[in-house]
Amino acid sequence: MSDFRQLFRKRIERQVLSISGLALGGIDFENPAGDPGLFGPESVTWRIHGDFSSMLCGGVSALLLQMLHPLALAGVWDHSSFREDMLGRLRRTSQFISGTTFAPTRDATALIEKVKSIHLHVTGIDAYGTPYAASDPDLLVWVHVAEAYSFLQSHLRYRNPSLSSAEQDRYYQEFARVAESLGAVNVPDSVAAVEAYLQAMRPQLRCDERTREVLRLLRNAPAPSRLAKPVGSLMIQAGIELLPAWAAEQLGISLSPVKRKTIRFGTRRIAGILRWAVRNGSWHRAMRRMGRLPS
Repeated sequence: MSDFRQLFRKRIERQVLSISGLALGGIDFENPAGDPGLFGPESVTWRIHGDFSSMLCGGVSALLLQMLHPLALAGVWDHSSFREDMLGRLRRTSQFISGTTFAPTRDATALIEKVKSIHLHVTGIDAYGTPYAASDPDLLVWVHVAEAYSFLQSHLRYRNPSLSSAEQDRYYQEFARVAESLGAVNVPDSVAAVEAYLQAMRPQLRCDERTREVLRLLRNAPAPSRLAKPVGSLMIQAGIELLPAWAAEQLGISLSPVKRKTIRFGTRRIAGILRWAVRNGSWHRAMRRMGRLPS
């Protein structure tokens, strides 16, 4: 590889890693050697969560889906600094997902225990007078399913549309382990169960001014540099476009077929570049820990 291409690749990689959970430090993904963590390299979860591009799009979609639940919205609105520190929230969420997926067992477990402790203090009353608690098992199920569903849909669109139905079911079964460790119960763990759950939850979902403010903030989210701004904007659009039709309608989002095709085409091109550039993400480090990639 020429010196210019190598410098260009490393510059892109630095930009990507600067908005990921790796920017927070504190986790050694490469040690101890041979520790598979909660899932291991043969899991579907490693495959899906190992692709930064589709995970970023899925994360945007997941957040918007989560915020349609008034209790989830209230918890974030009352107890999170996301409105003032969008990048910080992205890094913290990314660290939890990548850490529970790829970190050694001790670190993954510590992250879960830390979040469980934080959840105990996230309580209040939502805008409609209903009490909420982040530790509520039902609310934990909603937050988890919105994430898992969105990550899988993004993977199918931007990474591997041929992922089999059996592997999709296996992903839901594997990833449910994290939600259950946080206190969720009766977590839907198949494609059919997740689809049925989402349909059953629709009467409880609402879109108000605060939900629309979250959408506005996402559309205007800051980027770590001017170079990253157009890429980040496209990924956010891709996450919004990924929403199920009923959720987009509830949020007042309408995209023409031409706009959708443009977003998908651009995102696939950018995703290819990012996959070429990033060689030291959480997946790469975990694979080195397992002796699957050269040091």
